[in-house]
Amino acid sequence: MIVGIGVDIVDLARFERAVERTPALLNRLFAQSEQVSNGRTLAAHSLAARFAAKEALIKALGDSTGVTWHDMPVVSDGLRNPSFALSGGVAAIARERGITALHLSMSHDAGLAIAYVIAEAP
Repeated sequence: MIVGIGVDIVDLARFERAVERTPALLNRLFAQSEQVSNGRTLAAHSLAARFAAKEALIKALGDSTGVTWHDMPVVSDGLRNPSFALSGGVAAIARERGITALHLSMSHDAGLAIAYVIAEAP
C-alpha cells in the first residue's frame, strides 16, 4: 500500500549558483560517496537530482523531525538504479510509519532536475 508520495524539482542554474557561492554546501548536503562515481566528481545536474530526491523523500515520509541530509544518501545498485541508504532520523521515521519499500526515480533535462519518491508499507 502506498503511504506517501513526494516530488521535487530543482532549477539547475540556481543550484549551481548556490554551490559556487557556498562550496561547503556540497559537503552539507551530500556524503562523499554521493559526490563521486567511478572516481569522478558528479556533474552539477546529477547532484541537483540527488538533492531533489532527498527533498522528495522528506515529502513522501511526511515528516523531517530529527532528519539530516546525511541520513538519506542516494545510492545505486549494479545496474545504476537509484535508491536510498537510510540511517538516523530518516530511518526512524520510516520504521515508525511502517515503510518497507521506497521507490525513487530521478531525471534532469532542459535546466531542471526532478525526483519522485513513493513510500510503501504492507
